Amino acid sequence: MDPKAYDLEIRVLKSLKGRFVNTTDMDRRKDLISNVIKTISYYPDINIDNIIKDIYDLSPISDLVNSDSIEDIIINNTANIFVYDGGSGFRKMDMRIETFEDLELLVHKLRLYATNESANGNIMDVHLPDGSRVNIISSPLGYDITIRKFKRRALSILDLINFNELDYQIAARLWMYVDGFRVRPANILIGGLPAAGKTTLLNAMFSFFRPVERIITIEETYELDTTTQPNCAKLETSQDMPMLELVKNSLRMRPDIIVVGEVRGEEAKDMITAMNIGKIVLGTIHSSTARDVINRLQNEPMNVPKELVPVIDVIVMLGQVYIDKKPLRKVTQISEIAGIETQVLLSDLYKYDYKTHKSAPILPSVTYRDTISTILGIAPSDIIAEEKVRAHMLYAMNRLGKRDITDINGLVRDYYQDPSGTLKKLGLNDIEPVIKI
Repeated sequence: MDPKAYDLEIRVLKSLKGRFVNTTDMDRRKDLISNVIKTISYYPDINIDNIIKDIYDLSPISDLVNSDSIEDIIINNTANIFVYDGGSGFRKMDMRIETFEDLELLVHKLRLYATNESANGNIMDVHLPDGSRVNIISSPLGYDITIRKFKRRALSILDLINFNELDYQIAARLWMYVDGFRVRPANILIGGLPAAGKTTLLNAMFSFFRPVERIITIEETYELDTTTQPNCAKLETSQDMPMLELVKNSLRMRPDIIVVGEVRGEEAKDMITAMNIGKIVLGTIHSSTARDVINRLQNEPMNVPKELVPVIDVIVMLGQVYIDKKPLRKVTQISEIAGIETQVLLSDLYKYDYKTHKSAPILPSVTYRDTISTILGIAPSDIIAEEKVRAHMLYAMNRLGKRDITDINGLVRDYYQDPSGTLKKLGLNDIEPVIKI
């Protein structure tokens, strides 16, 4: 790029940092760029349209950003570029950003969409127009950039079944937990190590929410796709509004369900308080086992009293396993909290066998099932039978190609309104709903 054009573009980008976040109209953005150029200086020999066009060009990573198969893009300053996809893991690309000037220009382009910064601007979070999130940090060698891609189509529970992450029986159990037969949805924590698929599973479970429910989502950066939920408020943390304050404030927003993108600090106590006063909470937490989830909750920086931990009903664990040298995400454990003796008691309903790579059948829910049974005044066997009906429904949806998260949500809502009619619509003429609520 011509030095004059480079200098002008850098000055324009610096002036417009963060301005594209709330300005989505392309003509309005073009006006912003043109007006800034006029206030900076007039370059008679520079084509302004070329400057505007280049501002939207994320070369050399444009194709990577637009790829549906790539989950993460890692730019290690000017040294190299790595990508991550679920099929092969990390791989090094045959490209890099050649010069510091090119790297700086890319960073300033990304900063047009900056939503949050800290450490005197040396750490920055960015939301790209397609929903992807970017973390930029200054380093002695320039900048290190991590881009977490946003899936254009959120993966559904049936997608996860088809990826062998879980089976129909587990999916039906999750449906039971999320729905609670309208009277008592479960408080759920989804645990796992980074990149285990916690947020993906949490998002897939949105299909099971009832349409009347008021949902509040709280995230550090927007990842959850809430388009299926009409009565939903999306909150995002910032330096001025940390997770702790947003969790506290969510209780004033008349929530039925609070969804916490990731629990990691002192906000855990307010999350537990919300559960304790009757609000339903779903969230994710970094951990390796269900017992590890309990230990993290009870220790710094969360410090949840042991006596309050049993307000959590269910812990679902996810992990990455390697089969034929390929990484696959799996539900590895499902446990219900069953009370307290000398420690918090866990009732393991399902565990994945890492040695044989075989999934044991999921055991019937006991603690949570009995809670629902008591509230509804029905036999525990009816809850087990209804869970099987819903497993058949999910299988029928998959067979009919109704795999999109919106299609599933629509059929689930139909089932809440007209259980028998929906089963017939799915071709399940020999099956009748057991619990109609």
